[in-house]
Amino acid sequence: MIFDKLKKLQVVLDSPEIDSPPVFSSGDVVSGKVVLELTGESKVESLKLHAEGFARVHWTESRSAGSSTAYTQNYSDEVEYLNHRESLLQTDNGEMTLLTAGRHEFPFSFQLPEETLVTSFEGKHGSIRYWVKVKLHRPWATMKKIKKEFTVIQPIDINTPALLSPQAGTKDKMARVWYRNCGQVSVTAKIDRKGYTPGEVIPVFAEFDNSTSRSVVPKAYITQTQTFIARGTMKQKRAVVATLSGDVVGARRRVAWHGRALKIPPVGPSILQCRIIKVEYTLRVCVEVPGTSKLCLELPLVMGTIPLHPFGSRTSSVSSQYSVNLEWLRMAIPEQPEPPPDYSAVVTEEQAGHCNPAAPPAPTGDLSSIMAFVQEFRFRPPPIYSVVDPNPTPLHMRPRCMTC
Repeated sequence: MIFDKLKKLQVVLDSPEIDSPPVFSSGDVVSGKVVLELTGESKVESLKLHAEGFARVHWTESRSAGSSTAYTQNYSDEVEYLNHRESLLQTDNGEMTLLTAGRHEFPFSFQLPEETLVTSFEGKHGSIRYWVKVKLHRPWATMKKIKKEFTVIQPIDINTPALLSPQAGTKDKMARVWYRNCGQVSVTAKIDRKGYTPGEVIPVFAEFDNSTSRSVVPKAYITQTQTFIARGTMKQKRAVVATLSGDVVGARRRVAWHGRALKIPPVGPSILQCRIIKVEYTLRVCVEVPGTSKLCLELPLVMGTIPLHPFGSRTSSVSSQYSVNLEWLRMAIPEQPEPPPDYSAVVTEEQAGHCNPAAPPAPTGDLSSIMAFVQEFRFRPPPIYSVVDPNPTPLHMRPRCMTC
């Protein structure tokens, strides 16, 4: 309109960082202001704010009802997560408010629900969105409205026992060509934990046993599966987000991966708490056999938002040093443990004499003497290991009952 005195209607959200948009989670306070600029005096009936959050899915499928007729079936559903209303400008008696020309700011603040929200998401057949909508009502003028979306990320801490537990499995398959068995292919794989964050590297431990007469190609993938649910019907969309290829395994050969690195690209976190939208990740360790279908072993993954703590990182780095023999999968334990080697077999006499001269006398109190004594004590050889007790109990002594 030519005579419209409204110059600007804008929603500005408060953010701890100036250059980046704010990110919220359940229980956080969303604050900001509505900016209203007028070129002249204007009467205002009300200025209202409405904050909403929905998960919505929708898709269509064509159905055939005969040779000449067809119809389209619609599938849709939604879940509400946020619904907050407040009036920023409105008189109790219903009279108009006269605003002068210039800039006017109306602050607002509301708290997100304490119960678990769902991370913002955009998919082919659905979305999870949160927004603030502002409506301006004026006499003899069309209603003006503006919508400002904001991001919600529900934290997923991978420093929990369930997400720190190792994931392992084994799978085999008989390769067939024209109804003839060509031998068996087996895959055994393990990863340190179930939970990871984008940007991390997954060390993949795997063993590929090719007992067939053909060469096979081992590979590993990270797949993202988006699941949309409506009216008891499910729609899925899968995508490969990271790939790792190995060398060809020849016929009747066995190859092991010594913690091959598979880096996670920037992807969204897992969504597991929504009733109609789910985002899940899987590590697939596969073997492609020419002439037959692919053999795949699937290990579940959870993409979190809180990375591994330093203590957890240290534990993970230690656990990644497992032997490639993969005996951990069969839980094989030797019947009798092997004794450690003798000290003389590890350290030569010359080294022992260099590191272990005659023990110095006990320190008299001088700090330098004390430190020298400690250093000499550190390099002393360990006691000799023996399977025979060097101090056996005399035969004439009666063994003591441990329950007395």
